[in-house]
Order: sequence, then C-alpha cells, then structure tokens
Amino acid sequence: MISSPDTRTMANAIRALAMDAVQKANSGHPGMPMGMAEIAVALWGKHLRHNPADPRWSDRDRFVVSNGHGSMLLYALLHLSGYDLSMDELKNFRQLHSKTPGHPEVDITPGVETTTGPLGQGIANAVGLALSEWLLASQFNKPGFDIVDHHTYVFLGDGCLMEGISHEVCSLAGTLGLSKLIVLYDDNGISIDGKVDGWFKDDTPRRFESYGWHVIPNVDGHDVAAVDAAIAAAKQAGKPTLVCCKTVIGKGAPTMQGTDKVHGAALGDTEIAATRAAIDWPHAPFEIPADVYAAWDAKARGAELQTAWDAKFAAYRAQFPAEAAEFERRMKGDLPAGFDQAVAAFVAACIEKKETIATRKASQNAIQALAPVLPEFLGGSADLTGSNLTNWKECVAVRSGQPGNHINYGVREFGMSAIMNGIALHGGFIPFGATFLTFSDYSRNALRMAALMKQRSLFVFTHDSIGLGEDGPTHQSVEHISSMRLIPNLDNWRPCDTIESAVAWGEAIKRRHGPSTLIFSRQNLPYVERDAAQVADIARGGYVLRDAANARALIIATGSEIELALKAADALAAEGIAIRVVSMPSTDVFDRQQAAYKAAVLPKGLPRVAVEAGVTDFWFKYVGLEGQVVGIDTFGESAPAGALFRHFGFTTEKVVAAVKSVLH
Repeated sequence: MISSPDTRTMANAIRALAMDAVQKANSGHPGMPMGMAEIAVALWGKHLRHNPADPRWSDRDRFVVSNGHGSMLLYALLHLSGYDLSMDELKNFRQLHSKTPGHPEVDITPGVETTTGPLGQGIANAVGLALSEWLLASQFNKPGFDIVDHHTYVFLGDGCLMEGISHEVCSLAGTLGLSKLIVLYDDNGISIDGKVDGWFKDDTPRRFESYGWHVIPNVDGHDVAAVDAAIAAAKQAGKPTLVCCKTVIGKGAPTMQGTDKVHGAALGDTEIAATRAAIDWPHAPFEIPADVYAAWDAKARGAELQTAWDAKFAAYRAQFPAEAAEFERRMKGDLPAGFDQAVAAFVAACIEKKETIATRKASQNAIQALAPVLPEFLGGSADLTGSNLTNWKECVAVRSGQPGNHINYGVREFGMSAIMNGIALHGGFIPFGATFLTFSDYSRNALRMAALMKQRSLFVFTHDSIGLGEDGPTHQSVEHISSMRLIPNLDNWRPCDTIESAVAWGEAIKRRHGPSTLIFSRQNLPYVERDAAQVADIARGGYVLRDAANARALIIATGSEIELALKAADALAAEGIAIRVVSMPSTDVFDRQQAAYKAAVLPKGLPRVAVEAGVTDFWFKYVGLEGQVVGIDTFGESAPAGALFRHFGFTTEKVVAAVKSVLH
C-alpha cells in the first residue's frame, strides 16, 4: 500500500523518470508514462500481488503493458518497487545491452511478463495468461487450497484498440468469461498522427459490452482513488473488465500535454524544466528522494504474500503430494518422465503399420498418442478442427464455465497465435493451434514474437501446397514455408510420412526455448522404408533417405515431394545414373548440425537438385547457383491436386531433366 508521500508525488516520480530517461536517450515515448502515472499508482500501490525478489513466483499477478512504446512507465515501476533494475539501467534506456530496451522484452528485464510493442499483441498475450490461470486453477485447486489464484492486468491505449487483433482476442475473452482479466484503457484521444477522432470514433464501452465484458466508463485516470475503486469493482464483476480511464497524454508538460508532440519524442530541456516546476518536482534528473523510494518499496509486502503462498503450498503438498509435484513440474516446463519412451513407442508403431495417409492425419495420430502422457497439452484450431485434425479422442472443449484442453478459437488466426504465446509465457501448458498454411500470413507477427521471446508455442499448418487442389490460389501455399524459414529461432518441420511426422512432433515438444511450425499435407503420402539409423537422423532435420554407390548427383526434397524425388531416382538409376536422395523435413534444425554431419549429407562437389512445391529462391542456399530447383514461382490454379502437380511440372520427367542438367 502506498504510504506518505502522497499519491501525487508518487505519480510525479514516474513522470520525472520517464521524461529524464527519454531525454537522455533522445529517443522514446514520454507521453504515455506521464499520462498513466496515477493509474499505475492505483494498481501497483493498492492491488498488484507481486514479489520484486522473485519475479517468477508462480502465483503473482501478471501485468502487461500492451502499449509497449510507453516502456519507461514499466521500468520506472520496476525500479521504484524494488526489482533488480538499477538507476544506471534507467539512465541507459534504449542503449546497447541495457536491461531497458526500447520496448519491454521478457527475459531481459526482471518483472517483464511479455515482449510488447507491436500493438494489440500485448492484450492478446494477456488473454492467454488469464486463460492459463483459469485452466490451471481448475486442474490443481482443491477446497481450501487455491494455489492458482491471480489476476492479469493490462494497460492499453487507442492504438491497441485500433488493431484488429484486439477484437479477435477480446471477443473470445468475453465469450469464455475470463473474469480475472482486468484492462485499464488509457483514453487520451491522441496517437502519432494527432487527435484520433479523425480516424477512430468507436464507442469502445459498448463494443466491449457486446463482447460480454463488464465495462466501467468515464473514470478520471488522474484520480488515484477513482481508479482504485474501479479496480476493486472489477475484481468482483465475474467477467473480464474494461476500465475506461480518461487521461491527458504527457500530463504535467505545460505546453505539450494533450498533444501528439509528447507522444514519441523527448520533451527538450526547456519543456522538462517547465514540467519540473509545474509538477513541483525540484529534484535533479534521475534523483528520487528516500521517502519516495520507501513509499514505493514493495519488497516487504511481496515477501509476505509469497511466504503466505509458500505455506499454503506446503500444506497442499502434504495433503496432495502427487498434484503438488505435477504442478511444480509443469510450471518448470519439464516434460514428464517417460515422454521420450512414448515418442519412441509411437514411432515403432508407425513403422509397424506402414500407413499411407495424409500427414495431417499422421499429425492427429501423433497427438492422440502423446496427449495421454502430456496433461499440459492445450490444443486448438481456428475454426478448422475437422480439417486441421488437432483434436483427439479424450479432449474436452473449453467453454465458458467449462474448462478443458481443446480451444475452438474461431476464425481468429492472429488472435489464436498470440494467445498461444501468452499461454506459453504463463507456464503450465504447451499450447498448439492450427489453421491452413496459407493463413499463416495472418499469424505471422505472432510467430515472429514467439521466436523473439523463445517460447514453446507449436503452430500447426495443414493443406501445405498446391496439393490443396480445388480451392484455388487463394488457399494454395506457395511462398509461405520459405518465408517462415527466414524468421530467426523458428523451427519449421515439413514431414513426408508418418515416421517423420511423429519425430517432428516429438522434437517440437522437446524444444524448450523456441517455437516450431508443423506443416502437413491434405493429400495422402506414401510410407517410406528406413533403417534404424535413418529414423534416428530425422531429428537432425536432414538425412540421407536413399543412397547409392558412386552417386553422381543428389536430390533434396521435403514433404509430399519426397515421393517424387524417389521416383526420379529410380528412373535415373534405370538409366545407369546413381542418385542420393536427401530428406530435409527441417532446414532450420539441419543448419544447426555440426559441419561434419552436414558435409556428410551434402558432400561438396556433388551436383544438387531441390524439389519442393513452393517458391524456388530459398533452395539455392543448398544447391548453389549451379544447381537446379524444381518449384513454383507463380500462384496456383483451381483444379484437383493431381492435375495441378502435372500442370506445374511436379513430375518424374521434370525432376529427371533437372538432374541431368546439372551433371558434369
């Protein structure tokens, strides 16, 4: 609880730190921190349950600054309340290797829950955080032992609400009734281009009421008591709540407050001096009086809260030892004992069955096999469950008031992907969600954020090429796989049959510090025979699927084109031309292998041809300028899949000709 000095002084400490840090960096956004200072005092001083000494305490409240350009507000709060974020770090705002980057970054700054900046994705992550809290509570809480019981608070502004993703995720949050999600809206009417009423006239309160939210309108965002009362009411609402706070951007800056001039640029020495006088802040830059620090200090209260929770959890462990151990395992992100054995057993079963099926069906079989040993599995689809095949026999649909482990995200691809990132950030679940590969474009920035944040989000994309067939070029993926391979730290898997699909799922789940895409076919693909060593090498991302003595060239292929590569190799062998065939289900994983292994798979001097039903440019990194790529550099057509493959030259004859063209 905030004590003396008064709340006005506490808010002005935030204003001073924000304007001083932005001024020193000559870069940043002082307007939001200065305008939301009193809102921050109300939340952090009177409601937020957190412990600066342990930013990863599992039952802390989550706080998300969705309007992440106002990062100095968060950094000021973390510093003042006692986190390991020194004044020197605030002085180094936006500088190389500081803990105060331009936008908040998870795992860089202690106390930052998610990386925000691309507007709208912070609130989307927060929906995932709140969803995780509810689902975990339903699984682990016992009468008298609410070991999962925290809120998710969000700051956002007009920009987040203009982004379409905010509609996607807030609509779903209202439908699911996520009552511990509380959003504080910085309604200042200003964005970079000026007054938003020229391009944003939404009736935001009614919009959120239509979603099923509780809305508290017209709160004076500069009245700490009013914001405090609104938050208290929100906690009792039984619905997600939007608190609409009327504010003045850059509050305190005499000539700039209320204008776009204070949004995204330093105030300048003259305005800062005038602001200091206007808010009665006589202290030097980056100087905080001891009594202000004392008033903000949350360490003692945080230790008290966590100690009480620790005692509750100890009693829970005594009464429910198995559940306690399972909760701790899942929050650490450890996989259950026996997971590797489960994957191995499933791979063995696939070898025994030798099924020719679509890899989307092979994916569903993998989910069905692994879900029983992975209670943290939380699946879903963006309105395409029957096509993506991400459900399994025992899954339970999540509905309002009905927790489960499979989410119908609706037609919300971007929202789904960003919510998944929030679920991964919260801990306790491994989220996966699906759509058609062509709609990965809708999800793309969330994929990038998952990779940037190193989160274990699993993105399932089916209907992976022109093999989609009659739906035509709007739905036929051409450039998508190659474009996703360009995202750093994103592993992309495109398996060719049941075995590679099983291994891809296992490797994606085991990968703790990064997301993966799993890309599957609509059409049936034949089972491919392998020996044990080849099966083991699938996990390396690329391996020799078929070798030949004195090979004169090699063909690299993925997914549905493996069948074509093998047929071409057979045809060439009949002509006395020996060919090596390399399957490369994940170029990203292959690229991380040791140089000796890569050289063994792709020997220097051996002419190369790559075959993939997508754009060709990417593959020249493997075949060289002297190599050939059989691909497609136009959009598709509407026709049955077989006709399309023939029309676009995915034939044995075309691959044979390509190989012959590179022979020395």
